[in-house]
Order: sequence, then C-alpha cells, then structure tokens
Amino acid sequence: MIFLKTLDGNLFIICGAPGSGKTTVQTYLTKNLGFTKVVTHTTRPKRNGEQDGSDYYFETKETFFDKHYLEYVTYDDNYYGSSFEGLERALNQTKRAVIVLDTQGVLTYLDKLPAKLLTVIFLELPSKAVQVKRLYARGDKKAKIKQRLASKEAKRDAKLPAQLRAKANVLQNAELQQTYVKLEQLVADILT
Repeated sequence: MIFLKTLDGNLFIICGAPGSGKTTVQTYLTKNLGFTKVVTHTTRPKRNGEQDGSDYYFETKETFFDKHYLEYVTYDDNYYGSSFEGLERALNQTKRAVIVLDTQGVLTYLDKLPAKLLTVIFLELPSKAVQVKRLYARGDKKAKIKQRLASKEAKRDAKLPAQLRAKANVLQNAELQQTYVKLEQLVADILT
C-alpha cells in the first residue's frame, strides 16, 4: 500500500472500555505533550459541541467508503473507521500522533503497520460504578448507557485481550492526575 511508505513517527493508540477515559487521555496528549489527533470517520450524528474535521469526519453512508481504511467497524448501525489519509495527515504534522480505537482496531493496526511506529495504551477502569458515572457525566442517557454496556463490543473492550497483553501498556485510570503522571512518564520513556 502506497501510504505505508510515507509513514514516519510515533503513533500512540488508546483503547479501553466505554468510559475508561480514552478521549480525555487523547486530548491531554494533544494539548499538553505535542501530539496530533488522528481524526477518524463516522456516519453517526454529531453530538453537541462536536465539529466536523476536528472530532470526526462526519460522513454519510454513501460517502464513507470513498476513503482508504486501515480498519472500520459497524456499531449501533453506524460506521466508524480510520483512514490511511487521516493517519498520514496527523503524522506529517508533528511526527507524534494519537488515535482512539477499540481493541479489534488495535489488532488490525498491529497487523498492518510497522511495530516501531506503534505504542498501545489500554486504560483500565477501577470499577463498573466509575464507568457508569463517567458515561452519565458525558451526557449519555440511562437507556443508551445500558444498551452500550450490554453490547458485545463493550464487553470485548472491558478487558485487555490476550493477543495484546505483551504489546500494550496498561494504565489504570482511577484518578485523572495520577493517570497523567503515568502517561507523561510513558511518553518520555518511548520518545527518548
């Protein structure tokens, strides 16, 4: 694939269960540690405050497959995917990029991209109660939370898959400031 020849830098992949803090950690890396977010694509409707080209590239089901995808999934009758173009764009900006993926997407990235490019971070939740509290805090409704946590994807992503155990850096995200300290140490260890 022609895109692989142009990829250079470090890609940090954040994964974990819904409510584990993936987007929060991604935002911290971009705002405080010089990372560029890999903007992914979706056909789901925008949430309040989201912007096209910043949070996601919001596509229609008709335009979604106009891109070259590393991986994509269907969730809740919507497509979500990460394109080679988006990855290349992010790495060309700062040579430090970050993306949020589900664990299945991580496995695909590990299969399709050079290992030297990738750092995987799995965020662990301290408890189910913390997870539910975080989902409510971001504005999700009770029925949506219940549906999401019952999904096979949420159950799959609740635990680190065996195939990722030797490749992932596990950070328990119980208290955000402690997570940031661990994250900064990990970034320093990887990039120096």
